[in-house]
Amino acid sequence: MIDPVAIHIGPLSIRWYGIIMATAFLVGIMLATRRAQQNQVDPNHILNMATLIIPAAIIAARLYYVIFEWSSYRENPLEALAIWHGGLAIHGGLIGGTLAGWWYARRHRLSVWLLADIMAPSLILGQAIGRWGNFINQEAHGGPASPDFMAHFPEFIRRQMFIDGQYYHPTFLYESLWNLAVFAFLMWYWPRKRFTGEVAYFYLGLYSVGRFFIEGLRTDSLMLGPLRVAQLVSLLFVALAIAGIWYGHHRAAAAVKGQE
Repeated sequence: MIDPVAIHIGPLSIRWYGIIMATAFLVGIMLATRRAQQNQVDPNHILNMATLIIPAAIIAARLYYVIFEWSSYRENPLEALAIWHGGLAIHGGLIGGTLAGWWYARRHRLSVWLLADIMAPSLILGQAIGRWGNFINQEAHGGPASPDFMAHFPEFIRRQMFIDGQYYHPTFLYESLWNLAVFAFLMWYWPRKRFTGEVAYFYLGLYSVGRFFIEGLRTDSLMLGPLRVAQLVSLLFVALAIAGIWYGHHRAAAAVKGQE
């Protein structure tokens, strides 16, 4: 098992989870500032937005998780503040970060949908990186897996996914690889997009498709009665993405026809 603490500095312990999350945010910001420059948007707006989006996303992600896992925190509410122990729900983070970004864009009279397109590849790449924090914490894994199946994976993954005498599906890895594939698609599709906001919609839909199926393998899903919350939200996001892309294409086609 990998020690979740990377560095000890006196009484201070710096955990791998925090380092990985910080790396995800940094890489995402660097990519977004570059995309902003390429689209005639002042990159300082990206940096300013990050100071709002990052804390809003973390707070919302933790709040979302704690709400659905309140039974685990009822006896020790202060543990809800210990985000370094894991327990950040990406859907909560997306909601919180989106609201913060929308507020900033409206306040500074920027195109919300252009900023959404700029941020989408950064988001999915950051999520791909961030899943490795789950790997370190031995969380967000799937159900039991056979030794023969796990033999297909590198040894360091097999060791970390061997928990209490049993191998478990590395669903963190499945999602990380899916997110990387979505990132590659978004970067490829950008110059081919037909309307502003389409890249963001593709991010929302494609990420959610992968998350829906991978969530079905996990053993730590947030539940709403007998239903997995992440799967319900993923279905909602897929529907929104399909509707948004259809509407955007319809408007784009109508605009072209009107110019003829």
